[in-house]
Order: sequence, then structure tokens, then C-alpha cells
Amino acid sequence: MTKPEILQHLLTPGIIAIIRADSSDQLVSVAEALLAGGVTAMEVTMTTPNALKVIGEVTARFGDKILMGVGSVLDAETCRAAILAGAEFVVTPVTKPEVIRMSARYGKPIASGAFTPTECLLAHESGADFVKLFPAELGGPKYIRTLLAPLPMLQIIPTGGVTPETAGDFLDAGCAALGAGSTLVSKEILASKDWRRLAGRAEEFVKAVKKARK
Repeated sequence: MTKPEILQHLLTPGIIAIIRADSSDQLVSVAEALLAGGVTAMEVTMTTPNALKVIGEVTARFGDKILMGVGSVLDAETCRAAILAGAEFVVTPVTKPEVIRMSARYGKPIASGAFTPTECLLAHESGADFVKLFPAELGGPKYIRTLLAPLPMLQIIPTGGVTPETAGDFLDAGCAALGAGSTLVSKEILASKDWRRLAGRAEEFVKAVKKARK
């Protein structure tokens, strides 16, 4: 996919599932359940064992049906390796200009982690496509609305505290899309392998975003 196509995929339906697991064995099943529920963007963090292998497996299995990304990227070398493994977008927990440059070199969107106004502007000015506001639950939608008042150019994706119940508030505050981790793919669901429940949870998120965007 081209970069504009990837960006459009991230914004529609606007939910990015963040997978942080103790094992990579179940992640193809996770991807299948998320897709069944309507969530088509999935980020596997580098803290997950064999993360690069999973990225390749999901990409090979589902192709363009699921947009596969990599999270918790802390250096340019990891960024490059993940992209070569099949990652279509990159997410960092902090702002690292060298990682942003590497993503740009390969034409892949990046959500750069930041929290304070200075960090958010640095991410934007360094070339990040999105600012991953983390941890978003500390300030919530009110903080984002205040942040965007002097910095309306920021494309914010909050992570932390995003649920079907709060999705509308975050979007109303001006967020471009939403990142959902344990509130979507919980350790309990992973442990029980309850993929039907995961698909239902994904559907709840998608419906909440559609309702907020009407």
C-alpha cells in the first residue's frame, strides 16, 4: 500500500488494537478475531516475544485485510527490521527523531509518543504523522482539548484509558484515531482464548467510533 492508503486505513474505522502479550503463539487468532469485529489495524509491540515473526505471519495470512504495525520501537535499527518484516506503520512510546526519519525513508507512517506540549510539538516538527499521546488517561479528553487549542496542527492518537465508553469523548476532543490496548485485547481474553468475546469487544469499539463521528 502507498502511504496515503495506509493513513486512510489507520483513520477508518479509527481503532488501532495494541497487542502486548507474553507469548506470540495466539496472535494470528487474535488478528482473526479483531478482523471479525471490524478492527483492521493491529500493532504488535516489540516487548512481545517473536514480534517480528508475528508481523510476517499475520501479513502473509491476511494481506491487506489487516494493517499490521509495530509498537514500542525505541531505535532506528528495530524500526527498519520491523518494516522489512512487513510492518506498515510504526509506533513509539517516546519521541525519537532517528526512528521518525527511518520510517519516512521507507514511506511508512509513524505515531510518535509524547505527552507534554513541548514533546508533542517536537514529534510533529520531526516529521511524525501522528502524536501518540501516552499515557492519555492522565489528562483525558480535557487535556487533549486544551493541548489542541494552541497546537491545532497535531494529529493525536491517545493510548491509555480508551474504551467504548470514552471513545466519543476522545474523538470530540479532536483526536484523529484511537489506540486501544488492554481495554480491547486483555490478558484475560488471551489466557482464556475467548476469540468470540474479543470479536464482540472489537465490534463495541467500532460502533462507538462510528456513533461519535456521525
